[in-house]
Amino acid sequence: MSNLKALKRENTSSGSNNKLRSEGLVPAILYGGKEANKNISIEKKDIKNLISSDTFLSKVLELDIDGKKEKVIPRDVAFNVVSEEPIHIDFMRIVSGKKITLEIPVKFINHPDSPGLKKGGVLNIVRRKVELKCPAENIPDEIIVNLEGTDIGTSIKISSVKLDKNIFPTILDRDFVIATVASPTVIKEPEKPAEGDAAAEGAEGEVASEGVEATAAKDGDASKKDDKSKDGADKKSEEKKPAEKK
Repeated sequence: MSNLKALKRENTSSGSNNKLRSEGLVPAILYGGKEANKNISIEKKDIKNLISSDTFLSKVLELDIDGKKEKVIPRDVAFNVVSEEPIHIDFMRIVSGKKITLEIPVKFINHPDSPGLKKGGVLNIVRRKVELKCPAENIPDEIIVNLEGTDIGTSIKISSVKLDKNIFPTILDRDFVIATVASPTVIKEPEKPAEGDAAAEGAEGEVASEGVEATAAKDGDASKKDDKSKDGADKKSEEKKPAEKK
């Protein structure tokens, strides 16, 4: 559990909050339970790494406000739209015996022990977080999903996940899927002819072309010979004809 030192702030105007931010502090509010709401501020350097984690909004923290320690859970964070720096945080007191609804991140373990993943299968994550209803004093940091023994085609449902006593998913009417081990997707490219085959095909094309040209030339020569023979025959025929009588 992380411990954070918080300071009370009396002035809640925009100008006062902007001044706090310029001094490296993040304005915040603490609410919940029977006690009154408290306006506080947190050192940005102390909270920045926690905010960037996936478990921040489900993580139990301990605030030290003027020596008084309170267990809290972050419920909301506002960020500057330009700088993306945190500008305000809402904390809720943890009251023993009360139940809280939270989105808890899912963590997958034992990837090497999954036969499906060894075969080249893909872990298809359907839900990276699951909404749970749990006691305020027993909030899990994460939901552990063991991939050991999962083969291609396996659907990992919420019923296969071990949850602590008195912790339940908010969806109770169906056994929903958290992840599946899917078959690998491989796209085959059309086969390209090898360079030798391409050259051979080109050579065959050239040979065929040459053959056509040769045939055409041969036919042309034969035609010319026929024409010459015909001309010779006509001339001989004319020579044999008797002259006409006058």
